[in-house]
Amino acid sequence: MINKLVEKIKKTNAPIVVGLDPMLSYVPEHIQKKAYAEYGETLEGAAEAIWQFNKAIVDSTYDLIPAVKPQIAMYEQFGILGLAAFKKTVDYCHEKDLVVIGDVKRGDIGSTSAAYAVGHLGKVQVGSKQYAGFDEDFATVNPYLGSDGIKPFVDVCKEEKKGLFILVKTSNPSSGEFQDRLIDGRPLYEYVGEKVAEWGADCMGDSYSYIGAVVGATYPEVGKVLRKVMPKSFILVPGYGAQGGKGADLVHYFNEDGLGAIVNSSRGIIAAYKKEEYAKFGAENFADASRQAVLDMIEDIDGALKAAK
Repeated sequence: MINKLVEKIKKTNAPIVVGLDPMLSYVPEHIQKKAYAEYGETLEGAAEAIWQFNKAIVDSTYDLIPAVKPQIAMYEQFGILGLAAFKKTVDYCHEKDLVVIGDVKRGDIGSTSAAYAVGHLGKVQVGSKQYAGFDEDFATVNPYLGSDGIKPFVDVCKEEKKGLFILVKTSNPSSGEFQDRLIDGRPLYEYVGEKVAEWGADCMGDSYSYIGAVVGATYPEVGKVLRKVMPKSFILVPGYGAQGGKGADLVHYFNEDGLGAIVNSSRGIIAAYKKEEYAKFGAENFADASRQAVLDMIEDIDGALKAAK
């Protein structure tokens, strides 16, 4: 799957991923009203509104982008019906030939880790048959429990040719409380990056490993260091846009081949119509605003990479 991601990035010239992280407050009123008219102000109505919102954004952007990243918590808050909307979103994105990064941030050990891996990336055995559960292409994983938590995911990735993005240095302000702690004079995130490179060494695609890393856009100097620590790992970069990251901050996350990183924007794209620069589209045309936000993001990152050469 890493080969497909690389190919689609080359084809679109867009090393970006749209984060499908919908809050009901992002969903325009006309979408909500229609869903509630059919299902009432219920969890089912909320899930329908989320699904219709996602579908419109995907329809408006799929030809521009290589991948999407649905954050499962935004769906879990609506219970089982929300998870059904998550699954519908994953399946629809696959129909549009998009790579799906399941932002699930799982982290456990043994049979529990294996069950998470099977549920999101693999196939579960039911009698004589096998079924894919959520069936994403990549999953985000928390490495805090060490190799015991990662190995079951790696095993499934090898079997299914799918991938991981392991949290190394996250974009949030308090990430340094643990991740920046010095051990023998070096920050913890460097040790985690070295483990990511080690885990990925025997899970190679054509040019990059199936095992990637999450490194926030809000810490560009850290990204520069970790790019060298993990030369064959793709870096998923959150924190662009709404959290303050800009294209110029990201050049060091990429390798000299112009590859090696994929930058996420969530509310900066899906709720673009709420921003002043896209207000002209209006809530009725929210998906068109999202498309323009994608085009602007592509231009910003492409311009920064060209300027850095």
